[in-house]
Amino acid sequence: MSEIHDPNLHILHYYLTASYPCSYLEGRTARSRVVAPGHLVNANAYASLLRTGFRRSGLFTYQPQCDHCQACTSVRINTVAFKPNASQKRTMKRHRDLSARTVPLQWSDEHFLLYSRYQHQRHPGGGMDDQGREQYEQFLLTSHVNTELLEFRSADGVLRIVSIIDISDDGLSSVYTFYDPDYPGSLGTYGILWQIEQCQQLGLPWLYLGYWIKESPKMSYKTQFRPIQQYINKQWIEYIPGQE
Repeated sequence: MSEIHDPNLHILHYYLTASYPCSYLEGRTARSRVVAPGHLVNANAYASLLRTGFRRSGLFTYQPQCDHCQACTSVRINTVAFKPNASQKRTMKRHRDLSARTVPLQWSDEHFLLYSRYQHQRHPGGGMDDQGREQYEQFLLTSHVNTELLEFRSADGVLRIVSIIDISDDGLSSVYTFYDPDYPGSLGTYGILWQIEQCQQLGLPWLYLGYWIKESPKMSYKTQFRPIQQYINKQWIEYIPGQE
């Protein structure tokens, strides 16, 4: 076990998990570096960890640390320089009727029903399509940092999107977004564009999108938002297609 000395005067440890099947690349195994103890990862500590390529899932703050693979890289959008392309502009215009509001970070039957529909239709067999209440709450509703739960409704009041976002001192971190899988018009893209706009309004330069794997089709959408940076060899560098 090693130590991370965080600028907020906490001393955090990290440990390596046992190997487990990779969720994104078939036939591969993965390991994670997990920060402990989880309850000491407060908002300030987490901001420092975000800047060094870590990510949060519930109370677990982790970073991929696989034995024979370095496919995962942490990515973040430069929200200051970001300009939507033509397709993204159309998506924003198409969903201009959606209204967002912050709601308490707590259980909602309505949210969970939407989450279950989303997982069954968009990620069948991915291991998250059969989660119950306890797993859902641990994954999305448990946090020691500054977290907001947002819901987006169409003009008729129907719930269309739910987003969980962490607020850091230099940006927002997109924890997870799920949406109505039957509603047309790239709701996932809209959710990211909305978060970019929030960063711009708040004067926050970065939107952290978690990990990106070039070989994973499920993650290809992330590099459509540019400029975007990758955390490689302990530094953030701009992603340039073809030069990964």
